[in-house]
Amino acid sequence: MHQEINRPQVLAEVTAAFYRYETALVSNDIAVLDALFWHDPRTVRLGAGENLYGIEEIRAFRAARPAAGLARTLRNTVITTFGDDYAVCSTEFTREGSERTGRQQQSWVRFPDGWRIVAAQVSLMV
Repeated sequence: MHQEINRPQVLAEVTAAFYRYETALVSNDIAVLDALFWHDPRTVRLGAGENLYGIEEIRAFRAARPAAGLARTLRNTVITTFGDDYAVCSTEFTREGSERTGRQQQSWVRFPDGWRIVAAQVSLMV
């Protein structure tokens, strides 16, 4: 199993998907954000102030979220792939004007139409 962790091609694909998501997040590109989540009622996004169960709740949250103040700086980003079809992406982030550190973790699965987030969690350090 060890050689199945972070195979270069798979790691490159997931890294590209992760940074595509990040670019969409800070620019509030709702279409790309939606495209990168698994379109299923079992998809979960546990946010800093909300728990969202299913793609419809995630979509509603994105549509209602303010588009200002989304820029952030990432640090301690770790992307790990397991085999050809599963990955975990973890990162910390800070926003200008805030002393707080945020944390984000995503579980990604390769589907026939590409890599999709099946579960995500966002939290802020106290």
